[in-house]
Amino acid sequence: MNEALLIIDVQNDYFPGGSNELYRPLEAEGRIRELIAESRSVGRPVVYIRHLNPPDDTFFLEGTFGSEISERIRPRPEDKVIIKRYPNSFLQTELDAYLKSLRVDTLIVCGMMTHMCVDTTVRAAMDHGYRVRLAADACATMDLELNGEKIPAEMVQKAFIAALDGVFATIV
Repeated sequence: MNEALLIIDVQNDYFPGGSNELYRPLEAEGRIRELIAESRSVGRPVVYIRHLNPPDDTFFLEGTFGSEISERIRPRPEDKVIIKRYPNSFLQTELDAYLKSLRVDTLIVCGMMTHMCVDTTVRAAMDHGYRVRLAADACATMDLELNGEKIPAEMVQKAFIAALDGVFATIV
């Protein structure tokens, strides 16, 4: 098994004071820091995904502080940073080619937002032939709304993690 740690969209706009604050992002980031330390100690590649939105959006705008990766988990020179513009980290990026160049077959996935980019990337990873271990406690999401009904972030998190468990990922 040849693993890589895939960190999705841990960017400033998702934290307190950001343009699109999530539910408990600091707790998820704390666990991500542990995963980074563990990965570096065993020589596991660390890959960061950074999302940039179009100029008419409200967050992750290119050239803004909010779009930068959190300084608390800042990439090192040996880490790979991949820019994406869609929820799927594989879509129109070099992610798959990069992972294949390292002979990676298993991804340890963490990041933000569970219900959007984490979910989409985990599902796409299966299409590309990767096994996925999803670090559920290293992911964060937000409250959602449907037909005027608020769905609390805790329920969103549980539902999306449960939906990925088994077929798409092993939850760790």
